[in-house]
Amino acid sequence: MADDPNETFLYLTTTGRKSGNPHRIEIWYIERAGRYYMVSEHPDRADWVKNVQAKPAVLFSVGTRADNGAVVAERTAAARLVDAAAEPELAAAVAGLMQAKYDWSDGQIVELA
Repeated sequence: MADDPNETFLYLTTTGRKSGNPHRIEIWYIERAGRYYMVSEHPDRADWVKNVQAKPAVLFSVGTRADNGAVVAERTAAARLVDAAAEPELAAAVAGLMQAKYDWSDGQIVELA
């Protein structure tokens, strides 16, 4: 997958919880019911997850490495961590879609709305 020039990624820009500076990452994602979901393997160590917890207002786009906004142009969103215990159906649905798309789904789910 990594060598496919047509593979799409989600480009997420968070605001640094300490610095206040923008931080951008490229990450795997799925779309479900008009919302976008990502999974963090190590939420306790992932700065982007900590940034979302501190400041949920984010920017994102979806596209290829050659054109980061080819599928979805940059827009604002509110990010939140999905509590799998409180929302088991949502967590299972997102994990299933991530597993089908990437053969990986273990971690903290983050939703963009």
